[in-house]
Amino acid sequence: MLKFHNTLTKQKEEFTPINAGKVGMYTCGPTVYSYVHIGNLRAYTNADLIRRYLMYRGYEVRMIKNITDVGHLTDDDIAQGDSGEDKMEKAAKKEKKTPTEIARFYENYAKEVEKEMNILPAHFFPRATEHISQMIIIIETLITKDFAYEKNGNVFFDVTRFADYGKLSGNTLGNLNIGARLEDPHPDKRNQWDFALWLKAPDNHIMKWQSPWSLGYPGWHIECSAMSMEYLGASFDIHTGGTDNIFPHHEAEIAQSECANDVKFVNYWLHSQLLLVDGEKMSKSKGNFYRVEDIKERGFTPMDLRLTYLLSHYRSQMNFTWDVMAQAQKNRKTCENFITRLDNFAPADTTDHIALDIAKYKKQFEDAMNDDLNTPLAITTLLAIVTEGNTLMDEQTLTNASDISAFFTKAFTTVLGITLTPEDTKIPTEITQLLKKREEARTQKDFATSDSVRDEILSMGYMIKDTPDGCKIQKI
Repeated sequence: MLKFHNTLTKQKEEFTPINAGKVGMYTCGPTVYSYVHIGNLRAYTNADLIRRYLMYRGYEVRMIKNITDVGHLTDDDIAQGDSGEDKMEKAAKKEKKTPTEIARFYENYAKEVEKEMNILPAHFFPRATEHISQMIIIIETLITKDFAYEKNGNVFFDVTRFADYGKLSGNTLGNLNIGARLEDPHPDKRNQWDFALWLKAPDNHIMKWQSPWSLGYPGWHIECSAMSMEYLGASFDIHTGGTDNIFPHHEAEIAQSECANDVKFVNYWLHSQLLLVDGEKMSKSKGNFYRVEDIKERGFTPMDLRLTYLLSHYRSQMNFTWDVMAQAQKNRKTCENFITRLDNFAPADTTDHIALDIAKYKKQFEDAMNDDLNTPLAITTLLAIVTEGNTLMDEQTLTNASDISAFFTKAFTTVLGITLTPEDTKIPTEITQLLKKREEARTQKDFATSDSVRDEILSMGYMIKDTPDGCKIQKI
């Protein structure tokens, strides 16, 4: 039984899709004003893991990841102030480019990095600027139903009209009014915690569209409601994001979507915890703000980073360190070498053959993944297979190497998404030439030369095994 921890109900729940065998899934994608960093990539990798495991279990998954290229203000992540500069405009001024040039550059960068991370591409990457008309329709509906109001060309959602406001984050109006007050709420709001659906653009604002209320631009929250509804319908199965998206962004999505459509918006909300670096929040000023390029400069691969993420449960706060990266790299190479060894293994001609109990390990792996994607335990299971499998191969008694390889490779590459690194699996030309020299010596029964070449290959980190099907070689 597959269970996910649902942020909405605060408990693990059995996963049951709206439509049998099919899953609609929406992920909050990047605001394309800057480079995606390793914190962003952790959330995107975890969403990819959810999708991959659902596919492993036979579901057909429709995945949508938005591209926010307008409306995300610099203070939107802090509170409900609807203040600050548009992040796209700010970046455009800084880099002396148009907002569109900024958006396309960082969108393409994000997609390239996701490819390096072996994150499956979404079925659609809708851009906010291409869905303004859908947003206007929803806002008009909310005004008609008296959930939203217009003043001076600005439109706000009235949070007091939605009785369930706060059900995702716990930030009910009672808690918000007791716990905090905004310093400078927008003057046109009735209540300080109302949030913007549409904002009138100042004269010097670059990005603006005509609407029934003003020449302006949409609020950040309405974008995801409009794009998810466009591609997944009024109700869908899974919405993912980082915990920093829970409030106010996802809380606002629920409020405006459910008031517009009179149906439950999303059944399962899955959130990734934040990533720290050496115990501190990532910050450019602290010099710990890393991108994939920084990972590669240190001699690691994007797959090392992916495995590093999976060594922590997605709902646990992760502390990124270079020591953890080194351990992940070691584990990755161990698993890759194990697959290579399995694929080249042939048992000795003996009656003491033993089959590794792959059914037992498969159940342990699936039990771990079914339990809210417990990847640390799933990886521990794979490493246990490596230990027992290598022991049996050392003893020349393993009989079901191909079956183990088939399951292990599927779990490692298809489910966890760790691609086998070409440089680790490809036999170098120098080794291939030495192999050819050894075969020639063996053909001529020059065993002294054959043994010498074998030892030379061994010193270079590769082990030769002579089998009835010919010579096999594996990296040690």
